[in-house]
Amino acid sequence: MDAVQSTKTAFDVIGGQEAIDRLVETFYRNMDELPQARGIRAMHAIDLGPTKAVLKLYLAEWLGGPKSYSEQRGHPRLRMRHMGFAIGPAERDAWMACMTGALDEVVDDVRLRDSLKQNFAKLADWLRNDPDNQHDKHH
Repeated sequence: MDAVQSTKTAFDVIGGQEAIDRLVETFYRNMDELPQARGIRAMHAIDLGPTKAVLKLYLAEWLGGPKSYSEQRGHPRLRMRHMGFAIGPAERDAWMACMTGALDEVVDDVRLRDSLKQNFAKLADWLRNDPDNQHDKHH
C-alpha cells in the first residue's frame, strides 16, 4: 500500500479533475464575493468561463495530472501572461484570500492543503510586478 501511495500525485490526492473544478469554481466565487477581491475581480472579464477553463487545465497539470494545458497553450509563462495587470502586495493578498478560502473548502487532506497554500503564496508573490518586488531586484 505504501508503494502505491508514494506514487500518487497531488492531482490524485486532491481528488482529480472533479476536485480541481470545484477548487476553481470556489476560488472565483470567492473573488466575486470577498470585498477585498473587488480590485482583482475588475481585472477579469465579466464572463469568467474562459478564465476558469484555463485555470482548471493549468492546476490539473501543475498538480501532476494531464498535460492538457501545455498541449493547448504551451509553456505557462505566468509572469509574461500577467504583465498587463498591476500586481502588487494588495492584489497578491486578495488573490491569496480567494485561494485560501477555496483550499479550506475543497481540499480535505491537511498536509496537501497546507503545502498548496505555501506554494500558492510563493507563486502569488513571484507574480508581483510592482517596483518593490524583491524577485526583480538584482544584488
